[in-house]
Amino acid sequence: MGHDHHDGHFHGSATTAFAAATIINLAYTAVEAGYGFWTNSLALLSDATHNLGDVLGLGLGWTAAVLAKRAPTQRFSYGWRRSTLLAPLANSVLLMVFSGALAWEAIRRFSAPPAVPGVPIIVVASIGIVVNLAGAWALHGGHEHDLNKRAAFVHLLGDAAVSLAAVLAGIGLWTLGWPWLDPLTALVISLIIAIGSWGVLRDSFNATMDAAPGNVDPDAVAAFLGQRPGVSAVHHLHIWPLGGGGIALTAHLVRPDTHDDDAFLDATADALARQFGIDHPTLQIERGADCEHAHHHGHVHEDDHDHPHGHDDHDDHGHAHSDAAHHH
Repeated sequence: MGHDHHDGHFHGSATTAFAAATIINLAYTAVEAGYGFWTNSLALLSDATHNLGDVLGLGLGWTAAVLAKRAPTQRFSYGWRRSTLLAPLANSVLLMVFSGALAWEAIRRFSAPPAVPGVPIIVVASIGIVVNLAGAWALHGGHEHDLNKRAAFVHLLGDAAVSLAAVLAGIGLWTLGWPWLDPLTALVISLIIAIGSWGVLRDSFNATMDAAPGNVDPDAVAAFLGQRPGVSAVHHLHIWPLGGGGIALTAHLVRPDTHDDDAFLDATADALARQFGIDHPTLQIERGADCEHAHHHGHVHEDDHDHPHGHDDHDDHGHAHSDAAHHH
């Protein structure tokens, strides 16, 4: 089949973007933490802590993007693409922990907020806005379909918002002299971190549990397959993310009276990729109207239905075939 999907450009651009964003943010985090300790500003220290969390998250994302380039093996038949799903899960858990620690320290400081100079906060946090927006721009391409890049993109945008809050706090400290603005800003930052991380935590957890991607409606896919020529029933439909933007599907299709399975599989795989973004479909054709495959899970089924010959796959991605025996 001619379903030729090229992943090299994606992985190469992802690796470069993660590398640039990680190095730039690490340098800025060191500068911000130094000024935070010098001025005793919890707002700067909390922003630096947030940035440190994102640097660690970007490092995880960078590692995952590199691992995703590894070629599949017999043992790791999908390669290491799933690492791009595990990295945002670890990243979001880490940021939720940081959020709780910042909120605790901010609440503790409300009782006796230290005097904090406003001008250094304004200058350093303004630099942070530029750095984080630049990093987000570097990771913008393709983030809608890659959870790993999306996690980093969302966090960098959140960092820019956090730095903006720190700038506003610095202006307030400088002009109004309200010391409680520093812990208040830190508390707001911790809430921003928690809210921004929750969505990625939920989505990455669902992805690692092989839930259908949020942009794919399983009912719509089932209805589409059921309306394909000659199909009388659809069962054992599974849809899950592979990482790196890839989506896999397996399904059993009952086609009792047809003899065009090769052409049918080619056309169906093309349509699944075009309409749903599913680039790795595996379709099993069955003849019996009440095939025993529909009633059993978890082991190899040997059946004596008149299956067509195995369909030969011409690439490593969007393949489709019919099997006489199939693992679930």
